[in-house]
Amino acid sequence: MPLRDKLRALSPKPLASPPGLGNSAAHPVDLEQLDSAWPPPSPVIANETPADRERRLEAEREAKRRNDAIEAEIEHDRQERKKRRIDVKIILLGQAESGKSTMLRNFHLKFAPAAFQAEVAAWRAVIDLNLVRSVMYILDIVNGGASGERLGSPNLSDEMRRLRVTLSPLRTVEAALSRFLADERMAAPGAGVTAFKDANGNVRGFDVQVARGSKWKSLFSRNSTAQPSREYPPGYQEVENARRVIEACRDDMAALWAHPTVRESLVLNDVALQFQSGFFLDQVDRIAAPGYEPTTDDVLKARIQTMGVEEHILKLESSAEAGQVWSIIDVGGSRHQRAAWIPFFEDINMLIFLAPASAFDQTLSEDPTVNRLWDSFLIWKTVCSSRLLRNVSFILCLNKYDILDAKLKSGVQFAQHVTSYKNRPNDTEPVLLYLKDKFTSIFRQTTISHSRALHTHFTCATDAKATALVLTRIREHIFTGNFQDADLI
Repeated sequence: MPLRDKLRALSPKPLASPPGLGNSAAHPVDLEQLDSAWPPPSPVIANETPADRERRLEAEREAKRRNDAIEAEIEHDRQERKKRRIDVKIILLGQAESGKSTMLRNFHLKFAPAAFQAEVAAWRAVIDLNLVRSVMYILDIVNGGASGERLGSPNLSDEMRRLRVTLSPLRTVEAALSRFLADERMAAPGAGVTAFKDANGNVRGFDVQVARGSKWKSLFSRNSTAQPSREYPPGYQEVENARRVIEACRDDMAALWAHPTVRESLVLNDVALQFQSGFFLDQVDRIAAPGYEPTTDDVLKARIQTMGVEEHILKLESSAEAGQVWSIIDVGGSRHQRAAWIPFFEDINMLIFLAPASAFDQTLSEDPTVNRLWDSFLIWKTVCSSRLLRNVSFILCLNKYDILDAKLKSGVQFAQHVTSYKNRPNDTEPVLLYLKDKFTSIFRQTTISHSRALHTHFTCATDAKATALVLTRIREHIFTGNFQDADLI
């Protein structure tokens, strides 16, 4: 038997067409026509009245309209990316709360200041939510919180009980701001009630979780310059109402933060709120004042959590490279999000790894048995050994040295959490040098490209002036490839 006939004999038989449809080859299905057909065949619903059916169909039509709009926007973005010329591609890596998103804001501030300023107003809602969540944490502690030790009525002063009542409207404010800013799945029922510790006993940050592709900044920016006839973004009025409540609660929030019972409770629960990302309660008089507008430092300090992977297009406005287009990829750092990093390793020019030097006494929120510094070492080892990154320039930022300095000066012993440090001085400079040596050693032992240099910077991403110097050196390396004068250390 000829080979062609053997192959034909081995081929699967065509499936019979369902009754009434005939042969699929003779009667091809027009998928576009199928998608546009509306309403779809109605299911049989017992006891459905004509009015109920019409409401159901209208809800289905609205869902289809929303879905079509989302798909059209995704396709538009895809086509724009295909047409876009990218001169430099940078990826920011590191665990959650390492400062990646703050470093990204510094890139915008340094190289695209006009675009940065255009978005400043949008950050007020994030800062407001950071502020309100810190108040909710404190109220949760006072009410017993995760510790189960309620500082109940007999132990609370009349003033403390009054503050609990007068600040209770902020729970509604938290829910409103969460709905406006966050992924709806993250702002579902219960999102407005913030526990100060998670199920593992770790202190929660004041971060705002925003879904990938969220347009919250553009919505706010568009409204800020809108004509009276232009439609407000959904939920905007609710956000403005929330702001009025925050302003009305300003004095009571300040009184709460200054109250001796609060300070005692924080110490008893081993919570140092001032070291948490997005903490604004110590500046509540300014933040909650009528007419407040965020400063550059406020925007850099605001805490927002990246969910998934976000590509940010930066068109340089200043320097000799004005007009060039940089792609900066910001990735979520939580454990469950790290698998999404690998597809974005292709065509990268530079990798900037942020390791929070201050996290030596903290554990992962996902796993309280894992020290955050140890986790940074493990991620760094994996990144250095990746063959996909063998031709990529590496920058290591030992970030949050300001918080490290404050912790050490407050009496926290580095050697108690990092035993290999032994009897060395409990001071910022020797600790930073120790960490630099450890990361450098891992790099040398695991790097795929032994000709590749590693350059380390000690950074405080919330310090715009100091970080601008680091970014200047990074820019010089990108376009000259000369590291001799680029290293600040």
